[in-house]
Amino acid sequence: MLPIKNVDESVLKDLAIEEKIDIEFLKRGVLSGRIVIPINVKRDYVKPVAIGEGLRTKVNVNIGTSGSVTDIDMEIKKARVAVVYGSDTIMDLSTGGNIDEIRRILIEASKPLPFGTVPIYQAWIEGVRKYGGMGIPSDWFISIVERHLRDGVDFMTIHAGISRELARKAIKSTRIMPIVSRGGSMVTVWMLENNEENPYLQHWDYLIELFKEYNSIISLGDALRPGTVADAHDFLQIEELVNNARLARDAVSKGVQVMIEGPGHMTMDKIVADVKLMKSLSGGIPYYVLGPLVTDIAVGYDHIAAAIGAAIAAAAGADIICYLTPSEHLSLPNIEQVKEGLIAAKIAAHAGDLIKLGERAIKKDIDMSIARARLNWNTQIDLSFDRERVRNIKNQFGDAIRGCTMCGQYCVFLLLEKYIEGRDNMKWNEILARITRGQHYGYI
Repeated sequence: MLPIKNVDESVLKDLAIEEKIDIEFLKRGVLSGRIVIPINVKRDYVKPVAIGEGLRTKVNVNIGTSGSVTDIDMEIKKARVAVVYGSDTIMDLSTGGNIDEIRRILIEASKPLPFGTVPIYQAWIEGVRKYGGMGIPSDWFISIVERHLRDGVDFMTIHAGISRELARKAIKSTRIMPIVSRGGSMVTVWMLENNEENPYLQHWDYLIELFKEYNSIISLGDALRPGTVADAHDFLQIEELVNNARLARDAVSKGVQVMIEGPGHMTMDKIVADVKLMKSLSGGIPYYVLGPLVTDIAVGYDHIAAAIGAAIAAAAGADIICYLTPSEHLSLPNIEQVKEGLIAAKIAAHAGDLIKLGERAIKKDIDMSIARARLNWNTQIDLSFDRERVRNIKNQFGDAIRGCTMCGQYCVFLLLEKYIEGRDNMKWNEILARITRGQHYGYI
């Protein structure tokens, strides 16, 4: 019996067709914990999305208010942009305004996508206000998780991997940035001020029962992810990863869906090792990567730095990537920056899938290439991630000739047109067979 209460055979069949896999492969993945399907039992409708081994790399978009900027209308528009431009999931990271009300509004605005949250934010903000400081009782953190589950949240970042001992080590470490995770820093301060163990670890068994009841996914947060390439793969990051792997295996053994988050900032040469290590330690649990940013100096263009790392991570086996926007490290993103970040992440995910999934991912690329060879601009526009932008760029210097204004009348396909006439009529199956045989180059 699958550990997903409201997913029937027809849903699994549709997912298998969408992913171009056998339904039995999908079932085995879910049973083993290597594939998750986020659908809270309280949601009236969610588009089923499968995340995990052997599947298309998914993309998540973060939205939400901050303590400085609380504009719910802007966040609603961000959610709608994320839906229109193809995000697979949406997370609410709100820290300003009425967080309960904002969450419920954004769940509606994000339909039909699965919806995630980070409950430590609300627990901390409202807990400090309610208890007058760090006298927050440990079960308060769990009560906020319950509140999110009752509202229908499909997956939640839970910072359970950072123990009190690890928090102390981090603060005393030689890291440039001891902790850059906002949720991780909140848990750390609470543990150090109260001299208590992580509240999510204290109440782990109860958390397991809650997530099982609501059919929601625990996404184990990476509180000690590196915030600079200089801190990547230190003992703090790896020790927390070991803790998260152990917790993930425990959750799966008890019928609860789980993902693991990571890794933050790291140079390109470390990314494949990071993914392989996480998968090995956890037994193939879905990996949800934040970045990884491959350089620290791309400020204003961090969506590009993250897309480079995300493509490598996806190719190595990462299962879902979290977008970054051009405003990362600078500001709350605006609507256009959300769109830019999402498209960069989708390009990265697809680039990784071309390696990870091979012929299952390449059809759209071949269709685009055929359209280019035929100078079929309408099809090229239709196949693009941002049709309006592509159309505007194509026509920015006028549209007087069949080619583009870069090559003009010297376009290779205009020069060679009479010699290659009829050659572009190859059928998709013939092209795919040629690629499968490894005949990418040379004569056909």
